[in-house]
Amino acid sequence: MIGVFDSGLGGLTVLRELSARFARADFVYLADHAHVPYGNRPSDEIVDLTRACVEDLFERGAKLVLLGCNTATAVALRRLQQQWLPSSKWAGTHNVLGIVAPTVEAATQTPWAVTSPQYPQKNNTDTIAVFGTMRTIASGVFPEEIRKRCPKVTVIQQMCSDLAGAIEDKRPESELNVLVAEGVQSALSQTSNGLPHQAILGCTHFPLVEHLFRRHLPPSTRILSQPVIVADSFEDYLHRRANFLVGNEGKRLTLLTTGDPQDVSAKARVFWPDVAAFEKA
Repeated sequence: MIGVFDSGLGGLTVLRELSARFARADFVYLADHAHVPYGNRPSDEIVDLTRACVEDLFERGAKLVLLGCNTATAVALRRLQQQWLPSSKWAGTHNVLGIVAPTVEAATQTPWAVTSPQYPQKNNTDTIAVFGTMRTIASGVFPEEIRKRCPKVTVIQQMCSDLAGAIEDKRPESELNVLVAEGVQSALSQTSNGLPHQAILGCTHFPLVEHLFRRHLPPSTRILSQPVIVADSFEDYLHRRANFLVGNEGKRLTLLTTGDPQDVSAKARVFWPDVAAFEKA
C-alpha cells in the first residue's frame, strides 16, 4: 500500500497519475482539511501536522508515503527523513518521499543525490521560472536546490497566492486566465530577455490550468508539471525498491479527510471528476 498526503486536494493531481501508472497498487490518500491551509502556519506546526498524518498512514498499512504537497515537502520532509523516521518504530522498513526532489531533478537534469555541479550542468545558464503558493515560494527550496546543481542558472520566483483557491472554488476560466496572465507577466518582467527556458508549476493545483500557463508563456518555454514528473520518478524508485509494493495489492483506492467528507468529495471532483467519495479519517 502506498500513502499520499496533502493538506488539501491538490495532491489528487499526483495521485490520479500514480493510480493510472500503478494500476494494481493500493493507495490511501489523506487530506488534512481540519488544518488547511498549511501555508500560514509556523514551520514547527507544519512539521508536527505532517508527521501526525504520515504516522496515520503508516498505521493504516502504507509502507511508503509521498507528500503530495509542495509546502509540506519544502518545510517538513527533511526533518521527517533525518530526525524523526530514523528513531521511530518504522525505521528501516518505511519511508517518506516528497515532490520537490523529482521536480528539481527534471529541471536540472541531475540526480537528487548529486549536490555539486557536474559537467555540463555546471555551465548551464538557463532561466527557470518557479510559480507557487506563498509558503513554497517563501521557503526558497527550488532556487536553493537548483543552484546546488546548476550554479549559473537564473531562478526567478513568482507567487500566485490566489490561484490555488480560485481553482478549488471552481471560478470561471476567464478569472483563472486573468490570474495566470498576471503571474506570468510578473515573472517575465523579472527576466532580462523575457524568456524563461523552463517554468516549474510548483503547486499541485496548477496542472489543472497548465493550458493557461501555456497560453501566456513564450512558446519555447518548457513547462514542468509535477504529476507526470513525480510519477516517472516514483516508478523508477519502486523499480529499485520493489519491497514497498509486495503483499496483497488489489487496486484499492481509499480517500480520507480530517474535514467534512461530503464537502471535500464535492470539491475533489474539480481535480478528478469521477473520483470516489471521501471518508472521515
